[in-house]
Amino acid sequence: MAIATVNPATGETLKTFDALNGGEIEDHLVRADQAFQEHRTTSFGYRRERMLAAADLLDADQDGIARTMTTEMGKPLAQARAEASKCAKTMRWYAHHAEALLADEHPDPADVSDSGAIRAVVRYRPLGPVLAVMPWNFPLWQVVRFAAPALMAGNTGLLKHASNVPQTALYLEELFRRAGFPEGCFQTLLVGSGAVEDILRDPRVVAATLTGSEPAGRAVASIAGDEVKKTVLELGGSDPFLVLPSADLDKAVRVAVTARVQNNGQSCIAAKRFLVHQDIYDAFAERFTARMAALTVGDPMDEHTDVGPLSSEQGRSDLEELVDDAVHQGATGLCGGRRPPEHSAGWFYEPTVLSGITEGMRIHQEEAFGPVATLYRVADLDEAVRLANDTPFGLSSNAWTRDPEEQQRLARDIEAGGVFFNGMTASHPGLPFGGAKRSGYGRELSGHGIREFCNMTTLWYGPED
Repeated sequence: MAIATVNPATGETLKTFDALNGGEIEDHLVRADQAFQEHRTTSFGYRRERMLAAADLLDADQDGIARTMTTEMGKPLAQARAEASKCAKTMRWYAHHAEALLADEHPDPADVSDSGAIRAVVRYRPLGPVLAVMPWNFPLWQVVRFAAPALMAGNTGLLKHASNVPQTALYLEELFRRAGFPEGCFQTLLVGSGAVEDILRDPRVVAATLTGSEPAGRAVASIAGDEVKKTVLELGGSDPFLVLPSADLDKAVRVAVTARVQNNGQSCIAAKRFLVHQDIYDAFAERFTARMAALTVGDPMDEHTDVGPLSSEQGRSDLEELVDDAVHQGATGLCGGRRPPEHSAGWFYEPTVLSGITEGMRIHQEEAFGPVATLYRVADLDEAVRLANDTPFGLSSNAWTRDPEEQQRLARDIEAGGVFFNGMTASHPGLPFGGAKRSGYGRELSGHGIREFCNMTTLWYGPED
């Protein structure tokens, strides 16, 4: 894929960029390593001041960078502004919490005395330059939720962003530089995917984090494993949205629509499979379909647009193949299912609801990355749990029930990194985020996320005599 800004609402190529050559990549690696030697010795107070400055700058830049994101990948402008605001809040959260999250731990001397120690300390130390391979769908947020904790921990960052969001990627490097972080502390590498292996194998790069597709995760994990380097992976998701009889049905329907079409349906944690108890299935399906059909599809720069274009022509084609396969095998389209004729210039696709999904359909197992929802009628809680787990993915899940026993059962049995009861799945800096099964491993955000790229060091002190 060329490194270029291509407006998905029009298909027009607006700006192209040359990939870095070998010598330029080497210069970036040298700067990342040199910056780490300086940055790792700075105080939390020093880092805090710069991270807070970055947050203030981002708030001031909000409208401009939101328009850049919308231009590059098509998210509705209001959602782009919200993404920028969330990033600034997360920067502030880590600025204020990092020192406590990484504070030395002091085991009880009585617990380690039989080792011969008079005392012991556990200390979290930064690892070094970390390579971040990031996707286009949340082009600020995916990066900041890595960069804020990594920089506050004393690491340096090298960003290989998706090739269709180069201007957002370059903005991030400039943002941290303007905030006063040392030169080379956070750098954007405008390179294609073919350059990732050599960068990751370089001994100066100590670890990697990737958010993206399962094939991309496999490739990075394989290289890092061969080099014995730490990785954190957040991959695909096909999140279930369970609705049981005790749910507030009107609220569940409203949230279900937002959960499916947020970011034009292009979110790993978007609800995709709606598993509804047979006692309320017909009512849910009718209201949900009506709301999906009523959404406004159009120019993402228009404040009244609910759903913009998909990010690429290939992305739309992939989604169409999943829908066509399901319909060919007997699924029923309740709304949508086509390219809107009034928006023929860009890569638009109508909000779509499919019912009658069977296990032989591709869409039952594969992630639908776009505004397409699948409805399942389930007989009871057992069937809901079975279908919820009948996927190779396990990123997150939604469960709508006010029954405490059902909540306990779902908390125990849903195979995912999160179960959100009576609310929409979302990421928050104070909560760990990540998945199970083929949705990846490791955690971002919270204290768990900032410690992923730290050397947990045991300091053992024996008797001085």
